[in-house]
Amino acid sequence: MGFSPKYSCASTRLEAQGSDLWAVHTDAMAQLEAGADIIMMSVGDPDLPTIERIIEHAVTSLYRGRTHYSPGMGELHLRETIAEIETQASGKLTTPDQVIVFPGATNAVFSTLSCLLDADDELIVVEPAYVGYEGIFSTIGSAVIRIPALADQGFAVDTEAIRAAITDRTRVLLLNTPGNPAGNIIPEDQLRSLSELCYDRDIWLVCDEVYSMITFEHKHISARKAANTLENIIVIDGLSKSHAMTGWRLGWAVAPAAVAQRLLSFTSATVFGCSQFIQDAAAFAMKNDGEYIQGITQEYRERRDYACKRIREIDGLNCQVPQAGMFLMIDVSAVSPDGFQFARALLDEQGVSVLPGEGFGEITRQFVRLSLTHPVKVLDQAFARIEAYVRNLP
Repeated sequence: MGFSPKYSCASTRLEAQGSDLWAVHTDAMAQLEAGADIIMMSVGDPDLPTIERIIEHAVTSLYRGRTHYSPGMGELHLRETIAEIETQASGKLTTPDQVIVFPGATNAVFSTLSCLLDADDELIVVEPAYVGYEGIFSTIGSAVIRIPALADQGFAVDTEAIRAAITDRTRVLLLNTPGNPAGNIIPEDQLRSLSELCYDRDIWLVCDEVYSMITFEHKHISARKAANTLENIIVIDGLSKSHAMTGWRLGWAVAPAAVAQRLLSFTSATVFGCSQFIQDAAAFAMKNDGEYIQGITQEYRERRDYACKRIREIDGLNCQVPQAGMFLMIDVSAVSPDGFQFARALLDEQGVSVLPGEGFGEITRQFVRLSLTHPVKVLDQAFARIEAYVRNLP
């Protein structure tokens, strides 16, 4: 008799998850590494550099011996910095015991949902949604109720549809504002209404706000600022996008102190803390980032405006102007059966890699997501290739 391997249900669900989603991107990366002329616009990894002073601060911390175990909640000086910023932004007192640090915002989302949900619970999420949520949902195994956003209204969140979807099994409403991939911002009055709805129905409101610092015409409003009571509010944030620190892996959750203690138990059993020198650099970054944030926001605004202008000039393509973030959702329904076929052919024929929209939900199956992670001169080359591809379609 031979060995018959058996795997967990979570592992099996992850294996069954749509592997085609990243197929175009993976192929593009392989071609790029082999020397092909590929323009990568399928992943949200900022091309802008981390502030040099942050790097210097991290190196100094390394030489100071900050390479040991960190407290499970995170270094106190970082949690104090986050708490101070949250207090100023929300107008509500935030204390360090309400802040817990994670190796990236995605891990913060995973840890939070793992502490709030069991397999027989329901989670409500608005689509299009960040593609990284799918692996988290698959691992936890709870039922996921997907609420389509109002695509013709800039992918606005439909409060009434959420209200109608709530059942006795609903435990979490997961929101993302500003949104990835659509760049939509949930207005303050709507966030307040949703927080009250969740509070009245004993539902946790988990708000992923990692693009909070990259906004254009309208400022981001946190769920902590909008909500009248914070007993059921958990906010996730991080430095990956705002400070071009994706590889540093530093995120956090702000939650009621009792929830933070449960999160501490979970993260202590899984990741056992984050690097000391990275937390030192993160605290320094958040205290010395004003000018940089203004500059990075202006850069993404210029890229957004240029890209939207070029899209309007290509017959058959359409996009709504995002309010925040570093992505554009392009409607390709007039020229292609779906976003996957468009993305596949665009890479094969013109060497431009974009992400098929189906990974963000059924509502964006006929879209592709394009990342604004290149300067305008590279965007110009990319759109010249995109225009040539569309012009040659039968």
